[in-house]
Amino acid sequence: MSAWFHKQTLGRLADQAAARFGEREALMFAGRRWSFRALADEVDRAAQGLLALGIRPGEKVGVWLLNRPEWIFAVLALAKIGAVFVPINSRLRTADVGYILDQSDSVALICAQRSGPIDYLAMVRELAPGSLAPRPDAPLAEALPLLRHILLLGESPQPGAISWDDVLRGGRAVSDETLDARAGAVDPDGLLYIMYTSGTTGFPKGAMHCHNILRNVTDQANRLAVTPRDVMLINLPLFHVFAFFEGPLMCLHTGARMVLMESFDAEQTLDAIQAERATMVHGFDFNFKPMLAAQQARPRDVSSLRTGVLGAGMASSTEVAYQAQEVFMPTVSGFGMTEIGIGAALGFITGTREQRCETSGYPLPGYELRVIDPETGQRQPDGEPGEIQVRGYMVTRGYYKKPEETAKAIDAQGWLSTGDMGILRNDGHLVLMGRYKDILKVGGENVDPLEVESFLLQHPAVREVAVVSCPDEALTEVGVAFIVPRPGQPPPGTADIAAFCKGRIAGYKIPKRVEIVEALPVTGSGKVQKFKLREQARAGR
Repeated sequence: MSAWFHKQTLGRLADQAAARFGEREALMFAGRRWSFRALADEVDRAAQGLLALGIRPGEKVGVWLLNRPEWIFAVLALAKIGAVFVPINSRLRTADVGYILDQSDSVALICAQRSGPIDYLAMVRELAPGSLAPRPDAPLAEALPLLRHILLLGESPQPGAISWDDVLRGGRAVSDETLDARAGAVDPDGLLYIMYTSGTTGFPKGAMHCHNILRNVTDQANRLAVTPRDVMLINLPLFHVFAFFEGPLMCLHTGARMVLMESFDAEQTLDAIQAERATMVHGFDFNFKPMLAAQQARPRDVSSLRTGVLGAGMASSTEVAYQAQEVFMPTVSGFGMTEIGIGAALGFITGTREQRCETSGYPLPGYELRVIDPETGQRQPDGEPGEIQVRGYMVTRGYYKKPEETAKAIDAQGWLSTGDMGILRNDGHLVLMGRYKDILKVGGENVDPLEVESFLLQHPAVREVAVVSCPDEALTEVGVAFIVPRPGQPPPGTADIAAFCKGRIAGYKIPKRVEIVEALPVTGSGKVQKFKLREQARAGR
């Protein structure tokens, strides 16, 4: 304990919470409730089951689930036995999931059979056709040579998959002493998780992190003044760092109670705030905007709310942020990303209303932020716009198996270039202004246009394509595809492209509009002038 910040492993977090908070309620989901001690027991059951299955230290396991308690149990269990968890966006489809499982070297996939109309099992079968393996250590699919196990949450057994209940039953053969020894061997500086984020090279990149996320969570909890009296409503997807850090990890660290929802719904969120007397709820402007409308249409008692993080700081979200202060509670804003942790900067609940609504927070301990001129690399004076760079203990150790991409993103001094434009004010607060790179932000999801373009080029009628952003009231941005059709083929329309993409890539990646053009505008060197296409997309709304 001599270090100024004690290193610890994520896998021990539930045990520590059980020791501190015991039988106090930790989690509520769909009417079921768990104490902190019961939650820790569920983590141990899952960990023992994964040990019995043969999951070894350092092996990667994909987790492809909507919000549910098993997501929390499984991820903490993987951390406890020294495995590496790979959260997978539940909105992704076969092409995306197959790429992530293969690129991450995952040996197992934890998923559900179905959620509402989405048949996850059918997509798993497409990934691993004829998935009954001839021997236990054989791969389930030629395209995924390392994948040994599909662990399935569902009501009926499926050939080639292992039910989650069977995983838990198998863990009974593993002693508490064996689990404790495995947990004790986990290195807090070792690889904990790989979280995929869309980049600018056409394919997702897996940002690697260790257990130091617990320091980030601790510092954020202190700034938000979270205590065991708090009740945190979690309706954002756990596969994103925002919900994962600010939700289960923060609650286990502080003793706050979790109210977990499967997904975001404005009406259900307000009902749950009233019923559970929630004190905290987080989200983006596109979460709070429908909540404001729903509250106006049918007021609920939201007087229990104390604070929350509203991912603000850009001009497009300022109005919603100010309205949230009046209707719900004082919110704070922040700045983070998969590569740096969700809280590189976070506002103060004691800050001015302007600081809380119009900036992206103040740097957290252990982080340095600067704004540079991207042409010269020189630091910009306070108040001058430039590219935001971040340095600190939680900057990713790199992109998994992508050393060239890592070298492009992080310089020799440890500064990570975010690709975002912003200013640092003379009061130390960051203001996010937009993005230098072409990434689209569709309903909170990053969409790499090059990745979508590469997929659309597989369409028999597409000769050339460029995907750009267009403002959208509901989703902030949507994609517009400019297509040069192949000679002799009928030009594909919006419906044709949507049908081609459906079920193969995530719905939010599918362009919402198609524009047929004779040629794409290019520079003298042949680079597509996307700024011209963005102007054209906006003009055609």
